[in-house]
Amino acid sequence: MIKVRVAQCWDDGVFTDIRLAEILRKHKAKATFNLCSGLHCEESVPVKWMKPEPGQPPAPINTFHSGRVGKDRMLEVYGDFEVASHCDLHEDARTTDPQAFLKSAVTSRKFLEDFFQKECRGFAWPYGAYTDETVKLLNEAGFAYGRTTENTDDVTACKDPLMLASSCHFMNRLFWQKYEQAKKTTGVFYFWGHSYEMADFDPYWNNFNDMIAYISNDPEAEWVNVVDLVK
Repeated sequence: MIKVRVAQCWDDGVFTDIRLAEILRKHKAKATFNLCSGLHCEESVPVKWMKPEPGQPPAPINTFHSGRVGKDRMLEVYGDFEVASHCDLHEDARTTDPQAFLKSAVTSRKFLEDFFQKECRGFAWPYGAYTDETVKLLNEAGFAYGRTTENTDDVTACKDPLMLASSCHFMNRLFWQKYEQAKKTTGVFYFWGHSYEMADFDPYWNNFNDMIAYISNDPEAEWVNVVDLVK
């Protein structure tokens, strides 16, 4: 008996999505990738660690650069999953002219639909930021939902799908508590994240693999796409 529908989405189209997508496919997990059309070059840019310049602030630490999936590998990485607009250049709705923001959101949607040859109705707000006017504009433009970075104990209670909250971030320390609570109450569990947050640390990736495997093997759970939550 299915007690919980589980959805997930991942932002920004970074190179670490390649490793992420392999795990998702292995466990037959559905997911939505939120992509910025203007940030994908022709060729992929691998991850790398950058050392700080000697004597330069802040304190000397190495910086992880997440790279980017290029057009040369986008079909390979994302072709089996849903894709959603994340604006053309990751614009911030709080500081961008509303009409320009709308154009950016629609430009990315059109690119993704042309590139993948499938419908792209979803949207994820860059920085989780939105305004009343941009919500109205994206609704009028036909977007089915707009994911924020806000958390809720009841995804189904969202009054406006263009201000869709999720259950939690994938690294939330209460992840499993929220998962089990969703089984007992709302029947919907929705998480999100950036694959670069796991960098190239194998313990993080191993833990994530185990997390996806657990949900996939849970007879009370069913993977769904984000858009299925608002249909």
